[in-house]
Amino acid sequence: MNSLDYKTAGVNIDAGNELVERIKPLAKSTHIPGVLGGLGGFGGLFALDKNAYQNPILVSTTDGVGSKLRLTQELECFDTIGIDLVAMCVNDIIVTGAKPLFFLDYFATGHLRVQHGYDIIQGIAKGCQLAQTALLGGETAEMPGLYQGEDYDLAGFSIGIVEKDKMMRAESVQPGDAIIGLASDGVHSNGFSLVRKIIEVNGASLKMPFMESTLGDCLLTPTRIYVQPILKALETLDIKSMAHITGGGLLENIPRVLPHGVNANLHMDAWTWPSIFKWLQEKGRVATPEMLRTFNCGIGYVVIVPDKQADKTLALFKDLGETAYQLGEIVIASQSTAHPQVVFSCD
Repeated sequence: MNSLDYKTAGVNIDAGNELVERIKPLAKSTHIPGVLGGLGGFGGLFALDKNAYQNPILVSTTDGVGSKLRLTQELECFDTIGIDLVAMCVNDIIVTGAKPLFFLDYFATGHLRVQHGYDIIQGIAKGCQLAQTALLGGETAEMPGLYQGEDYDLAGFSIGIVEKDKMMRAESVQPGDAIIGLASDGVHSNGFSLVRKIIEVNGASLKMPFMESTLGDCLLTPTRIYVQPILKALETLDIKSMAHITGGGLLENIPRVLPHGVNANLHMDAWTWPSIFKWLQEKGRVATPEMLRTFNCGIGYVVIVPDKQADKTLALFKDLGETAYQLGEIVIASQSTAHPQVVFSCD
């Protein structure tokens, strides 16, 4: 038997080292004050500015992008999925009122192709730049036999910081408060198992014309990162609570940030569903409640403010380049309601 080595077993250390060297400038491009050192150590270093906070609270989150990864493989397009990965983490961080400080990624594959890995991490760096957070480190793992061929998975990890007295508190939400929704950029990164099933049963092609591009391009549109507009809004608005509309859609994410005794009353005609959601509902014959529980249906982020600040909130987000809608208002829940719910009405 010939002598065996790691490469014979399917792990190319040289390719991994090449990828690390190529992505070092990407990570450096995301550095913000506080970052110490660069990639290559056993841990990323970040120095907190102790003079900037009185009573700081650290906020952590982790997430992935699910089976949207499969579409990137089918289309051989890997340069935007990293933005999704960052967005899924940092959009959760800001729900608490926190500012994201740094981000780390985990990239695992059955067979490492350096260019594919570079494209993915280039997207991660772009997402970090959009969120004004540092790409502090990560891990690339080549695991033949665990992942088949070039199958891969991504996970992201983010840490943020907020003053304790500025944290969002659901208890402050009251009946009459206005619910403002920020538009999504499409399906974002949730519900893709259903998306792929709808495509399968209809025999649809990802390369079929759709709107001004193709179905695949529309579906790969990355998750919108709301960090900068939300942090700006927190400076001038009395935001009481916020929700990132991810898995569970509008129906399950808004109640997570409401106190007992109230419901979120949304007006179905307050916003128009983007064409991709209309297509998915029609081709999959998906019931409206299931759509609202699975997808964001055009609303990627929700803020709750006093009713008297509703117009100011809409105007501010417009100035910040966001499309915003007044979706509805907070109402008193019936006594029989055990937990906050989303209810719908039509004007």
